[in-house]
Amino acid sequence: MSSGILRVVATPIGNLQDITFRAVSALQEADFVLCEDTRVTRKLLDHYKITTPTISFHQHSGEMKVDKLISLLEEGKNLALVTDAGTPGISDPGGVLVSAVRERLGDSVKIEGVPGPSALAAALSVAGVGFDRFLFLGFLPHKKGRQTLLKEILASDYPVVLYESKHRIIKLLSELSAMGQAAGLSHHLSLGRELTKLHESFYQGEAEAILKTLEQDPNNLKGEFVVLIKKK
Repeated sequence: MSSGILRVVATPIGNLQDITFRAVSALQEADFVLCEDTRVTRKLLDHYKITTPTISFHQHSGEMKVDKLISLLEEGKNLALVTDAGTPGISDPGGVLVSAVRERLGDSVKIEGVPGPSALAAALSVAGVGFDRFLFLGFLPHKKGRQTLLKEILASDYPVVLYESKHRIIKLLSELSAMGQAAGLSHHLSLGRELTKLHESFYQGEAEAILKTLEQDPNNLKGEFVVLIKKK
């Protein structure tokens, strides 16, 4: 019996229409869809009338779950790996499984990327010039190493792209403003909020100015943010 196929499938980051024909086919043809949260993915599957059964797989899944999924591949099952939104492995779960499959099954299993939506690419596409080369750091640590990393970001000659949640965006902007002023550095920021969704917003300017704008209305703090930081 030949081994199955693991397809790493990008899914919409908000607007359900942002899915490729190939991604829909991959989800339909799979024996199982591996989900960060089965409830979230089920909404997408139901929208496109996809009845493929789901299996939970997320950042807290242990070695036993990885063993189970590898066994399914060895049995010839085709698996589609998704996250709640966007591209698996880009600040989302996925890399652990892909690495385990490559290490343990080698070339006997085909791993395919099914590209599509990414908050990173969506933000860069509307940011304007100066982002053809950049550093992507995903979500910053909450405590350990955070201050050191922020200093490196502010000193970087390359633009830096981060992800940040609604719970910490005020803290991040305050830190960038205070540390930038202390170091005598000036930066231009772009923030994409709720990208592809109904209330999508894009803010540009210095950290202090954007901070004031966000604090004017609680609705400005809803959703997740992509933060682009560039030296002036």
